[in-house]
Amino acid sequence: MLTAAAYRPYTELFGSPPIPVTEDYTPRIERGEVWLRDIDGEIAGLTVVERHSDHLMLFSIAVPPAFQGAGHGLAMLEWLEAKAREWVLPEIRLYTNARMERNIALYRAFGFQETGRRPNLYPPGWTLVDMTKEIDAA
Repeated sequence: MLTAAAYRPYTELFGSPPIPVTEDYTPRIERGEVWLRDIDGEIAGLTVVERHSDHLMLFSIAVPPAFQGAGHGLAMLEWLEAKAREWVLPEIRLYTNARMERNIALYRAFGFQETGRRPNLYPPGWTLVDMTKEIDAA
């Protein structure tokens, strides 16, 4: 599974898989929330996006190990920002595990701001970092 491979370093760090690895994607696919990045017929990434009336919620970005380090995560964030503009939504929100420091750094470099931290109920003991990026949708 693409997400299991992409999140493997975090599964090892946490001792259990992050939420995107255990997610049942079938309902998300049916709702049109899963988008794939195709490079020459190979899946180079997966983005899961929830469209709300006042924002986009980025649930997950996953890049398989063979494609990591080549800018695909950044390309998917740029695509997401373009989607927010297309759908005239003023912000993108996300949350991530506080121990996913590399991801947090990527999001900050892309213009996301941390808006708070909160305990995660599943699994207990994890801390979530909420982030947002305002989009000029005009």
